[in-house]
Amino acid sequence: MNTTYDVRVWRVLINRNKGGHTYTVRWLTADRPWRETFTTRALAESFRAELLTAIRQGKAFDLATGRPAEHAGQRGHSVTWWALICAYVDHRWDDVAPNSRRSIADALATATLSLLTGGTGRPAKSDIRQAVSKWAAHKPRRASGDVPDDLAHAVAWLEKNTVSVASLADEAVVLETLKGISRTMNGKTAAGTTIARKRAVFYNVLDYAVSPAKLLASNPLVSVKWKTPKVAEEVSPRRVVNPQQAEALLAEVEKTMAQLTAFFAVMYYSALRPAEAAELTADEIDLPDVESDDQWGWFCLGDSAPAVGADWTENGKRRESRELKHRARTAVRPVPIPPPLVAILRAHLTAYGVSPDGHLFVGERGGPLSESVYGRVWQKARKGALSTAEAASPLAARPYDLRHACVSTWLNAGVPAPQVAEWAGHSVNVLLRVYAKCIVGQDDFARKLISEALKPPQEAG
Repeated sequence: MNTTYDVRVWRVLINRNKGGHTYTVRWLTADRPWRETFTTRALAESFRAELLTAIRQGKAFDLATGRPAEHAGQRGHSVTWWALICAYVDHRWDDVAPNSRRSIADALATATLSLLTGGTGRPAKSDIRQAVSKWAAHKPRRASGDVPDDLAHAVAWLEKNTVSVASLADEAVVLETLKGISRTMNGKTAAGTTIARKRAVFYNVLDYAVSPAKLLASNPLVSVKWKTPKVAEEVSPRRVVNPQQAEALLAEVEKTMAQLTAFFAVMYYSALRPAEAAELTADEIDLPDVESDDQWGWFCLGDSAPAVGADWTENGKRRESRELKHRARTAVRPVPIPPPLVAILRAHLTAYGVSPDGHLFVGERGGPLSESVYGRVWQKARKGALSTAEAASPLAARPYDLRHACVSTWLNAGVPAPQVAEWAGHSVNVLLRVYAKCIVGQDDFARKLISEALKPPQEAG
């Protein structure tokens, strides 16, 4: 006999571990104990409810698996997309950076719009997006248990009206979701980088449904036929300023808000990212002891503070100190400080010193430097330093473009790519792919080398 009707189910057991709680469903089939552990209470309760429903319906249980016989391995039918994304966010939240949390929330909000059922009283698209990004995709907020009044209707509706996880095995459902994440809110085609980012999140959620959630047998995105849009990674030379333009821009910054001159200068002369510049402290700077026009210094960068928003950080502030991009928490990155920047940093430290916690650049009220503040200063500098045509072009449109100008300058000066990659915090592969169109002026030299190699031996000598 391979099945039984003798089944008992206990309440969910909470496992209080150092790394966070897990939840175990325990049940018996013909006196044989079974256990299934989940990362969230929602998934555990959903599975327990499935077992109880099968018992009430008089269904036999498979003695080999402990599951309802005709539904063994089919738990995805009783778990919704909404429950899945809540569980996925809980699983990922503690291990990802604030920017990644925000990115995941945005992708899930977009995907959810394609995974709704036909329930009545559907909220507006904007309300659905808010319910996903501000509730389902926000672990601490959900842990509080109190749904904000402005989200309550949408959250309650979505809890009952998203597709089952099992339906995601249908290629048509997956393709419709991919189509949805490829469009902006106004229906236009999204940028290639945006589509790629959201597809990656969708893929990871489906992977989570396979393991550890065990709701799908395999990830349907692996086999679905869909053409991924091309992602334009290259930096356009039209964004890169030359030395004269950079000096003019820094001079305009000096006129507008002198204490930010060094902030923009570290991006242009040493390729710091804005988040690295904002987190720069005095102990990361090694300036030469002797004041001279030809002395170099060094940065020893160890921290970065991307501006992401208080909703996504652990400290409840817009910026949170993090490890360097693509680096371990304790890793540091040495970057040379050329003589012009040495002079600018000396002047800044003499005039403004550092904040009580050692930071070079602070906000108007002494807190972290706001991107809105330095963004306004930068746009004003562009209008003052560039011609009307240049100001209307992509030339140095963002402060980040100063970093692009620095890396391009290093490459065009003939600094070996591995060295540039180390200083800039890139891999060599990414460096050459991103800056390929900015390496100019080497065609003649390359042709001479090739011509020399093709000469007959007697001529080449």
